[in-house]
Amino acid sequence: MDRSPSGNRSVSTKTIQEPARQIPLYGEYEVAVLGGGPAGIAAAVAAARAGRRTLLIERYGFLGGMGTAAGVTNFCGLHANVYGNAHRVVQGIASDLLARIDRLDGLNAPHLILGKIFAQAYDTAAYKIAADDLLASYKVDILFHALAAGVVMNGDRRVDALMVETKAGRRAVRAGVFIDCSGDGDLAAWAGAPFEVGDAQGHPLYPSMMFRLNGIDPDKAGDAWRTIPQLMEQALAAGTHSFPRKSAIVRPQRSGIEWRVNFTQVARPDGHAVNGIEPDDLTRGEIEGRRQALAAHQFLRTVPGFEKSYIVDLPPQLGIRETRRIKGGYQLSGEDVLGCASFGDSVGVNGWPIEAHVAGDVVFTFPPIPESRGYNELPYRMLVPEGVDNLLVAGRCASMTHEGQSAARVSGACFAMGEAAGSAAALALAGNRMPRDIAVEKLQETLRQQGAFIGRDQAVPEGL
Repeated sequence: MDRSPSGNRSVSTKTIQEPARQIPLYGEYEVAVLGGGPAGIAAAVAAARAGRRTLLIERYGFLGGMGTAAGVTNFCGLHANVYGNAHRVVQGIASDLLARIDRLDGLNAPHLILGKIFAQAYDTAAYKIAADDLLASYKVDILFHALAAGVVMNGDRRVDALMVETKAGRRAVRAGVFIDCSGDGDLAAWAGAPFEVGDAQGHPLYPSMMFRLNGIDPDKAGDAWRTIPQLMEQALAAGTHSFPRKSAIVRPQRSGIEWRVNFTQVARPDGHAVNGIEPDDLTRGEIEGRRQALAAHQFLRTVPGFEKSYIVDLPPQLGIRETRRIKGGYQLSGEDVLGCASFGDSVGVNGWPIEAHVAGDVVFTFPPIPESRGYNELPYRMLVPEGVDNLLVAGRCASMTHEGQSAARVSGACFAMGEAAGSAAALALAGNRMPRDIAVEKLQETLRQQGAFIGRDQAVPEGL
């Protein structure tokens, strides 16, 4: 079998001619959102809340994106360290969703990370059910088990239809405005929007295979996350175990007998990160991720309280952190994150630091604490791709540099971007404008009125 030096199967020059066919039209909508993660959930709700007939298209049979499909089970970026004090800075639709998860008894209290910032764990089943309920309450149409497969353009700059593969065959979806919340920027790339992948050498952040353990003795385990790093060092010194990265995140879920584990780092044979838009890479990555999860669990069973634990869940897919980043009117940079940048067209904020998943390690870089306000604003321009008129992009594939995306790819910023994109799509349709030409001041006022925090002249929300 011919393979390139990177380990990927070389692209065949052989082709098959597909006969021309008429594709059934699934539906015509005012707004179509691709991807049901935090950005897609918020975008669809925002557009439908504004009275626009909205369809959300998702490849799985449930919502939540990496938070459910990859087993992340933890909201990052909802909070910021503002001059030494913790505040939940992502509000709006995210608050509605969190309240629904909480009513299902599926939301943990926020917990401190690295002594500097809070994250918030949840039960994945509660997240799925709460998201269903949220979209139903705003009458969003949902198409599950639909894998995006291409676009049909009307001219060079306008998407006419998105093609999706379903169990009933290929279908087409038409819309006035499309919002790409796929994470991979699939729709935008097919439509011709320019994009980047990874760092200066084209290497993305390393992915991880998350998993959950059950059967833990919570009294015996105690604050095991504090002692596990030392136990890892001892195991390495003794030669009993090896680890794909230095740091491990092992924390309890709402039930103390179940813990989530972020302990793996999946690479290609050449040592670089698995590329989430390369089919062969993804295939090997899934298999290697499960192998690493098993090895990690074998070590964790040596930790007090974990002796009788077992893997209760390996998620449906590898946890992908970065693939395509679509180029828009502005690229959020690492300097913007660390400098807590402000923007005149801010539509939300990000409070998460740079979280670089590099070879063998995870490196966090924070803005100065407690000297800084701890969050950067997110400009509307990063949601507006170059070269395509009726398209917005939100989530981890929005317009950011590699370093900027290492921070603003997390769920908190994705909720904020999605709510802004859905609201912007509704405003564009109401004014018969292209999304890039809407009055940003009107969008900002709409977001404020609906409970979002966009920075600017607003008071920072109190509490967690």
